[in-house]
Amino acid sequence: MKKLIIVIFFLMGFMGFSHAKEKPLSKTLTIKQQKLIIISALTAKGDLIPLKKQLAAGLQAGLTVNEIKEALVHLYAYCGFPRSIRGLQTFMVVLDERKKQGIKQNQGKQATPIHDDRSKFERGKSVLETLTGASQDGPKAGYAAFSPEIEIFLKEHLFADIFERDILSFADRELITVSVLSSIGGVEPMLNSHFGICLNLGITPEQLRQFITIIGNEIGRKDAEKANVVLTAIVNSKKQIPN
Repeated sequence: MKKLIIVIFFLMGFMGFSHAKEKPLSKTLTIKQQKLIIISALTAKGDLIPLKKQLAAGLQAGLTVNEIKEALVHLYAYCGFPRSIRGLQTFMVVLDERKKQGIKQNQGKQATPIHDDRSKFERGKSVLETLTGASQDGPKAGYAAFSPEIEIFLKEHLFADIFERDILSFADRELITVSVLSSIGGVEPMLNSHFGICLNLGITPEQLRQFITIIGNEIGRKDAEKANVVLTAIVNSKKQIPN
């Protein structure tokens, strides 16, 4: 009887272990996120020929038309209107070619209208607090103190007008952002801040290392190496903070 009980417990444990292996927790970026990273980085660099191919690949991977459009619009805040508009124009060509081939496009959802009585500044401040996990009520410092105008523009436009649009999640928007910042170079302090936001939003260090690998394989080794220096520093600093 004791032997039978032992066998039963062993089988239950084995079955439980097998079930756990069948549904592991995801430690990698989704295919759609990977495509958003590549599309965003290529657009930021202005590499339109490979971008065209990757836009089609993004649609094939399940990104909707509106998700890709939203990504291309979002990144203008980090690399400028010219790059964003050239990305949109390239996407228009891709969609036109697919239409001629009889390929049906998944347009995806539209942004949900915002119903909030607060000012855009207050809404943007609230979004930024969610992104960073830190209060935005303290005294201004750095560029915010030096140029209060840009502080207003950032909160009212970037974090209210753009980030509040729910076509993309905050995590997806931050992956787009670090893709741009990693690709244009020379903006390491901003990249450091946005890697920190990624971690605060639940994107894991492992996923960010996968991000570095994607940048290295698809965009450029030097871009990946510089981004990796920033990522390594911030991950190490997080490890040193006591619980």
